[in-house]
Amino acid sequence: MTALPTLEQFHSGEQNRQWLNEIYDMNQANTPNVGSLDSIEDLEQLISLSTYNLVALDQGAVVGFIICLREGTSYGSENYKFFLNKLKKFLYVDRVCIKKGYRRAGLGKAIYDNIFLEAKKYSLPVSLEVNTKPLNQGSLDFHELMGFDQIGAKDFTHHSVAYFIK
Repeated sequence: MTALPTLEQFHSGEQNRQWLNEIYDMNQANTPNVGSLDSIEDLEQLISLSTYNLVALDQGAVVGFIICLREGTSYGSENYKFFLNKLKKFLYVDRVCIKKGYRRAGLGKAIYDNIFLEAKKYSLPVSLEVNTKPLNQGSLDFHELMGFDQIGAKDFTHHSVAYFIK
């Protein structure tokens, strides 16, 4: 990879079917670091609830994505509900994923810089969780480097997370 892939914003109904398939496949290939989705229809439902999303494209192929939601949606995630109970308004990063071979080359920083600009328009903190069991040390290190502060943690039956805001 010589130049960073291009970032394009997308919303529900605008993404083409190929993007959806690539995002879904990338998501599923990176569990448990990102939450598993039962079907592509679940991905479409998540995108319909979202408010700001980016896809990273290299010669038309999806090599990364981020899906973000604002407060006030009907999203049932316990992690999302943590922030609903803590913050009046926020931009929640539900999932972010970068394809192997594109990591540690500035793409993650470029995606988050874009997210921070969007959040700043509305004076929103950016919120997210990172798995601590199983440990996702790369994500913990990255988010610390990006200036996120841990504000909580939760143990679930089969995994644990740490909650962050910036």
